Order: sequence, then C-alpha cells, then structure tokens
Amino acid sequence: MIVSYSIIGAIETMPDAMIRRSMLFFILLVQIARGQVSYSIPEERAKGSMVGNIAQDLGLDLQRLKSGKARIYTRDSTQYIELNRNTGLLLIREKMDRESLCAKTTPCALQLQMILENPMEFYTITIEITDINDNAPSFQKTDIKFEIIESAVAGAGFMLGGAFDADVGTNDLQSYSLKPTDKFRLELHNQADGSKNVEMILERPLDRETQSLFTLLLEAFDGGDPLSGTVQIHVTVLDINDNAPVFTQKVYKAILTENALKGSKLTTVSATDVDDGSNGYVTYYIASKDDIVRNMFIIDLYSGEVTLNGLVDFERASRYQLDIQAKDQGGLSDSCKLIIDVLDINDNKPVISLLSMSNSVSEDSTPGTVVAMMKVDDADSGVNGQIHCIINDNIPFALTSPSSNFISLRIEQQLDRERDAEYNISVTCSDQGVPVLSSSASLFLQISDVNDNAPVFEKSHYEACVLENNKPGLSIFTVKASDADWNQNARVSYILEDSTVNGVSVSSYVSVHPDSGLITAVCSFDYEQLKDFLFRVKAQDGGSPLLSSNVTVKISMKDQNDNAPQVLYPVKTGASVVAEIVPRAADVGYLVTKVVAVDVDSGQNAWLSYKLQKATDRALFEVGLQNGEIRTVRQVTDKDAVKQKLTVVVEDNGQPSRSAVVFINVAVADSFPEVLSEFTDFTHEKLYDENLTFYLVLSLAAVSLLFIYCMVVIISVKIYRWRQSRFLYQPNLPVIPYYPSHYADTGVTGTLPHGYNYEVCMTTDSRKSDCKFSTLGGQNVLVVDPSFTETMQRAIKANNGLESEYSTLVKTMLYSSQNKQNRNVQKHSKSKPYHKNNLIFKNSITTTVNYFIFFPQIFEKNIFCKK
Repeated sequence: MIVSYSIIGAIETMPDAMIRRSMLFFILLVQIARGQVSYSIPEERAKGSMVGNIAQDLGLDLQRLKSGKARIYTRDSTQYIELNRNTGLLLIREKMDRESLCAKTTPCALQLQMILENPMEFYTITIEITDINDNAPSFQKTDIKFEIIESAVAGAGFMLGGAFDADVGTNDLQSYSLKPTDKFRLELHNQADGSKNVEMILERPLDRETQSLFTLLLEAFDGGDPLSGTVQIHVTVLDINDNAPVFTQKVYKAILTENALKGSKLTTVSATDVDDGSNGYVTYYIASKDDIVRNMFIIDLYSGEVTLNGLVDFERASRYQLDIQAKDQGGLSDSCKLIIDVLDINDNKPVISLLSMSNSVSEDSTPGTVVAMMKVDDADSGVNGQIHCIINDNIPFALTSPSSNFISLRIEQQLDRERDAEYNISVTCSDQGVPVLSSSASLFLQISDVNDNAPVFEKSHYEACVLENNKPGLSIFTVKASDADWNQNARVSYILEDSTVNGVSVSSYVSVHPDSGLITAVCSFDYEQLKDFLFRVKAQDGGSPLLSSNVTVKISMKDQNDNAPQVLYPVKTGASVVAEIVPRAADVGYLVTKVVAVDVDSGQNAWLSYKLQKATDRALFEVGLQNGEIRTVRQVTDKDAVKQKLTVVVEDNGQPSRSAVVFINVAVADSFPEVLSEFTDFTHEKLYDENLTFYLVLSLAAVSLLFIYCMVVIISVKIYRWRQSRFLYQPNLPVIPYYPSHYADTGVTGTLPHGYNYEVCMTTDSRKSDCKFSTLGGQNVLVVDPSFTETMQRAIKANNGLESEYSTLVKTMLYSSQNKQNRNVQKHSKSKPYHKNNLIFKNSITTTVNYFIFFPQIFEKNIFCKK
C-alpha cells in the first residue's frame, strides 16, 4: 500500500531588497509494508514541524502508543525527530541541514526505528531530507591570476577550477558567465562524478603592447531561485611562451588501504614542457574544490609525488578523486585526474545496541516470549560486515533475527525460578573478517516467582518422646518445612489438622505454632492412660493459590515412676482378720502364702521385688525376691509361737523407687482350737478401736443366740464325733477364705494366668447371708466376719428339728464355753474392765466357729450346695 502526501512550504528569500515568493511542493511518500514507513521533508524546517502521523499511517491506536511506551531510536547522537504519543505525530525536534548530514550524497535519508513494548514490536521509519536552495556557489579564491604569453593562440585553455555549491540536484551549480567576453569565453567539462570543470578559452590573440592586463568577472549560478558567486580573474600578458605542460596520463589511479599511516606514498604524476628555461619549468598543484580532499592529500610542488596527509576510513569514503594541475613559468598549464580507491580492512567491531529489555520475566512465561530487542551494526563492508551472534550455553534462551541487523532474545525452554533465579546472558556478535572482530553485551534478567512449589517437610514423619506428668505448655519439638518458592510464596505456616484421640480433639493435647512449627503440649500426659497418639500437621505457603503438604507426627509417652505397687493379695478386709495357717509338721520350703502385687507403670518402673521387713521370727520365714512367695526357712518346732506377724515390703525398680507394705498374720498350729485361741489376740487390736457401745450390744445379742445354737450343735456332736477326730489330727485344716471378686497372681510377670470358678446353690433365705466361699489352692486362710453369728442363727433355726439325744452334749459344751468366757473376762477386766463385753463377744464367736467347723453338714444341708 502506497500513500502519498503533498507538503506545501513557503520559502522566502530577499535578494536585492526585493521580496520573492514561491511555493514549493513536496511529495511525501509513505510506504507501509512489513512494518516500514517512509516520509519526505525539506531541510531547514522549524522545530515542532510535523513530519507525519505515524499512528494513522501504521494503523495503530493512540492507546497502543501509550501502553507500548512507543519511542524513537536512532544511532545518531542528535535526536532530530521526536514522537508525540498523545497525537501519534512525528515532529521535528532539531533543525536539519541536509548538507551537514549527507553532503553530496543523494538521496539523504534518516533511518529511524520505533519501538513498542508489551508485546514488543518495532517499525522502520525512513525520512528523506530534500534539498532547498540555501547555499550559493562559492569559489576557493576571491582572485585568480593568470600570466598569458602574448603569443598564445586562439583556443588556448586556462583552467579556472570552478565553483562549489553544497546543494544538490537543481539547486546545485548550473551555469557560469564570464564578463567581458571580447577576449575569452568559457567552456565547461563534465566530470565522472557529475561536477563540471571550468576552462577559460582564449578567443582572440593577445597583444601585450596593446593591453597587458585584463580583469574578468567569473560568476557561477545554481538552479531554482538562482543564487550566485563570483571571482575576479586577473590576466597578465607575458612575453611569448608557446608550449604548455603536458601530463603523461590524463587519468591516474592509486589504491590505498584504509587506516594507512600518514605520509604514505600513493603515486607520482608527471607533466613535461618542451620550452626551455623558465618557460619549461613545471610545478604541480591539487586543484580539487573539496576542502576535505585537499587536506587529506598533498602533492610535491616540483616532483608531483602524491602522499597521504591524514587518515582515511573506508566507512566514510571509499573513493577519492583529485584534480591535479601542472603549470610552467609562462602560465601555461595542463590538468589530470588522480582516482584513489580505498580498500576496506576489518577494523570495526560489531556494535550492539540494546533497543528494549525486560528486567524480569515470570517463570511461567511461554516459550517464544521476547525479553530483549537489540540492533547490531558493523561499519565494515562485505564479509567484514557480515555478523553472527551467539549467547552463552546452557540457558533456556535463544537468539532470532526478525530482520537484518536486528536480533531478539526469546525464551526457548520453560523457566524455573527454583532452578535459576536470575541469568547473566552474554550476547557475543562476531564478523566474518580476518581477523575476526567481536563484541559482547551482558544482559541481566531476573526470573519472577510463581507459586508452583508446595512446602516440603524435612522428614516423611516425625516421632517424639515426652516424659509423662509434663507441665502444660511444654515445648516438645519443632516440625520444619521449606518451600522452594520465594518471598510470600515461600512463607510457610503450620496448621494442626483436626482429628480425635480417644474421642477427644487432638487440639486438647497439643498445639502447633503457626510460624515456627513448634509443637507444644496443651495438657499433662499420663502414660497409664495414653501411651502414644498420632496426628497430622499441615504446612501451607502464602502464595495464590495456596499450596500445602502434611506430615504425620507420633508422640510417645515415656513412663515415670509415679505409681506405687498395689497389693492384690492378701487383701485388707476391714474388720475381718486374715490368717495363714502353717502346720508344725511343715517341711523346709513350705509355701505359706504368696504376696501378689502389681504396678501400673511400665518397664523397670514395674519390676517388683519383695522383701521381708519385719517378722516375729525372721529365722523361720523368707520371701522370694521376685515371686513374693513366703516359705519356711527351717523346720517348724514346738517352741515357735503360734502367732507370727510378717511385714512384707513390695518395691518397684523406678528412680526413685516406690513401695507398698503388706501385713500378714501366720498361725503356726496343728489344731483348730489352738488357732482360735490365738485368733482372738490377732483381732484384739483391731476391735480395740471400735465403738464400745456397739460391741456391748452386739455381744449381748450374740450370747443370747449362742445358747440356742449350742443346743443344736451338741446334739450333732455324737453323730459326727468321728469327724471331730479327723479335724484334730489332719495337718491341713479346712478354711473359709474371703477374697475379692477378681485378682491375679503377679509372680515375676505381675499377672496370674489361673482362673477359679465356683457354682453355689443357695437356699431361699441365703440372699440375706454375708458368708462367702472361695478356694485358693495350696493356701489355708481363716476369716471371721462379724456377721457370722447372724448366719449361725439362721442355721440353727433351720435345724431345730435335730434329735434331742444331743442335748446333753450341748449342755456340756455350753458349760465349758461359759467357764472359758468367765475366765477371759476376769483376766482382762483387771487391766481393761471396760472391755468386758468385748471379751464375752469374742469368746462367743470362738465357740460358734468351733461348732460350725466341727459340723459342716449344717452348712451343706441348709446354706451351701457345693459342686
């Protein structure tokens, strides 16, 4: 698509005090194709003048110019063109002089680039600067002097050198005029570079005698509204010199390598003059109009040797053309041309210009995203100017070239900030010359983080041990999780996941600090109630969206020795007395009883040991250290007391150790009455502290009932006399043990693996009885309960129909029992008269127990049915 615009400018000039006006029409061609647009403007336009509407010409929205931060880039240090983002207009920022920018080069154009970001785009803008006639032709000298021999023939030529006009095209030098024209005329010679050499041709022979001096005016005109320049020519007519110097070649050529040293010899020109004397003496001059050329090269005045007087740069000029004149002393001259070609060498490194650069890019950017735009220039030509760019290896970026001399840095692979948070990218551009020249640019790019990593705990699971009976608020240990992300995305907080332990929320046991992950005990732990428990801790980051992970934590309790041993057997039964019976015929090692104890602690805190602390006769008994078995150490003798009291201490193995004490009464006897006689002493201390009134009333009632019991029992004595004899002489007497419902044998391990089950058949009224039966193998225990008399009363009532033939025996036993009661009362009344009723009661119980033992059939028929 080609769009043309016409710009009408008014240029006013005022030569000769007269105002001239003319209208110049400029055609502005804007070509939009592949992101390129071109404009054409005249030089010397005022600041702020409009060049064109770039937004409209490129089809861009003004908002895009603002959001994309549109800007103009140029390699020149002077910014001639600026962009107004609000209007989309290109404006002149600095006045431009075409002659300063391009000299004689045509067309004269500025190459600009417009850069847009987000997304990154660029456009090439070409602005052609057209010439206006703002420079008049000028001559190198204000006066030109010639000495012409009078014998010069018509047609002789004299080189004037011509004028120089900095303008180009129609505004350049167009014509010359010479005044007066009666002796000389002008002749113009076109040169290969488009310039014209002016030669003054003699029209008529000169006569020095008639006129020896001529003053001519040479005027040069350019095109358009013409401007002119003048020079005066002074001609002095000399005596005859009829031969002019002649160059051996009209065109000389030389080759010069750029950056050659000053003073380097290029070539030698030569001209000859056949005249003799001073008329044949030739001198050489450089007649070029360009000051740069005249200053760059020098010629030897006499030898014609051309040497380099400065430094040549191929990138500025690749060819020079010199006009050389040879003059003799008579004023005759000849001219030739010296064409100097400059050879390029690889003396320029590539220049990398950063057009646009993103300081940071998100790690989730898609491959192909442009992060930087650069322009690379090499002033050399040919292969010396061919550029190849690379970046350092092992980075996820690549270079692409959207157009010549432009490269873009794009993302080639998926980025990962956790792997590389930043990149130092080195861009190296090299040319193809010899030697190879290269330059580098470093780009620093940071990778911004996205929340793509969940927190990770240091361990797959955690275990900790806490000593029981801890204080609430105890710091147990710390869970630690790390997040590979950065900043807020890596800020980890800890949350206790809701769960239950034994039906109670885990938050009642522990808490987790949300920042440090410190796990703290909320309550005091009890190993005997809770040995360990599990819960989960969640770690979540502060990113969006939130990412989290969890870990299982196990808290185990460590036992403390905070529980003393508990004695399961023998059992303290309140007012009743437990006694173990040892027959006097017992051998060494006889098992008297076994102390059974447990410790609810664990480990060594529950390892129990048994020690005999006190004993009536320490030489008679010993206690197993591990199993608590009480055995006889020696043979029992008749001298041993019937009543033996043992104190056994049960200790655990904790630090510090805890203990329990159990008191055991042992009766050393072969007969049951002997045991009963001592049994009253065993219970004396226990009953001593009871309420006196209660025992007195109870004793009276017992004595009344005992009379009835005795009558029934005596009747049965004769029938069961054989059973009496059996009980008196057998070593193992039957017992009535009293035990709690459930106990276990600790032994070494602390548990009894044996169980005992009994079936009991009760009578209709047996639910009112407090008598209980149990059996423990290998043990003999005597238990007397205060409620025993009530049971005996019911038994006698149930057997009130027994034969009367036993009445005599009952009376005899009752009389004996009464006498014994009286003796005991008298014995104790001396020291403790207020216990008289107590003694009567105890003697009554003793007698009653004897009868019940001797006549167990009463229990078999009326109370128990033992299976």
